[in-house]
Amino acid sequence: MIRTRLWVGSLLALAAAGLLIGDGYLAPWFPCLFTCLLLVGSLAARELTRLFPSAVRPSEVFVIAAVTVTLVANWFGVIRTELWPMLPAFASPWLPVFFSFVFALLLAFLLEMANYREPGTALSRLTLAVFAVAYIGLLGSFFVQLRWLENAGLILALTVFVPKCGDIGAFFTGTFLGRHMMTPILSPKKTWEGFTGGLLASVLTAVGFSFAGPVFAGGLAEAIAFGIVVGIAGVLGDLAESLIKRECQAKDAAKSIPGFGGVLDIVDSVLFAAPVVYVWFAFR
Repeated sequence: MIRTRLWVGSLLALAAAGLLIGDGYLAPWFPCLFTCLLLVGSLAARELTRLFPSAVRPSEVFVIAAVTVTLVANWFGVIRTELWPMLPAFASPWLPVFFSFVFALLLAFLLEMANYREPGTALSRLTLAVFAVAYIGLLGSFFVQLRWLENAGLILALTVFVPKCGDIGAFFTGTFLGRHMMTPILSPKKTWEGFTGGLLASVLTAVGFSFAGPVFAGGLAEAIAFGIVVGIAGVLGDLAESLIKRECQAKDAAKSIPGFGGVLDIVDSVLFAAPVVYVWFAFR
C-alpha cells in the first residue's frame, strides 16, 4: 500500500509540475490546464454522482455537462479577446462563472419538472445536482482563476503542493506515529499526530516555494502563515469528502487510481485550498 502510494503519488506530482511549468509558456489559452481541468472535472463529477444513492441520483450526463460548462466559463474573457470580440464584456471574470451556475440551477429545475411523476425524490435529486456542480465546478473555478493572477505559476504550485504535501506528511506521520484519533467517526485513520506532521509538511512546502520567487511579500513569516492556513484548509477538504463518502456508505470515490482511490480522492484537499489561496492573493 505504501509503496503503491509512493510511486503513483510521485508520478502525479511530476505530471502536475510539468503541466504548470509547460503551460506557463502557452498564455493566454493555457491549453494544458484547460484540458486537464476538464478531464479531472468530468471524472470527479462522474464519481461524485455515482456515490449518491440510486433512488435520488441526478442525471450523470447533466452533472458532468454542468460542471464542464462552469469550468469552461473561466476562459470566457480569453475567448472574447482572442476569438470573438463581439461577445459582451464583463466587469469581473467571475460573472460568466456565476451565470453558468445559475443556468445549471434553472436547467436542473426544468429537468425535474419535465420528468416529475410522484413526490418523494425530485427535491433530493435537484439538491444533489446543484451541490455537485457547486462542489466541483465552483470550487474548481477558484483554482482556474488563480491562473490570471500575478506569479500565477508559483501560486498554482502552492495551491497543489502545500495541501498535497500535507496529505503525504499526515499519512506517514499517522502511519508510524499515530496514537490519538482525530475524527474517529468521520475518518477513523486520521490522528492528531498525523495532523501535526501534515501541517509541518505544508509549512515546509510553502517555505520552500518562497525561495523560488517573490510570491510572499511578507517573507518567511507569511510563508509559514500560508502553510498553516492552507494546510488546515486541505485537511478540511479531505474531511469534507470523507463526510460525503460516509454518508453514501463508500470507502473510496472510485478505484481508478492505485493506492488513492478515485480522482475525487486526489483533488478533495485542493478543492478546499483553492478558495483560501485565491482570497489570500487576490485581495492583498
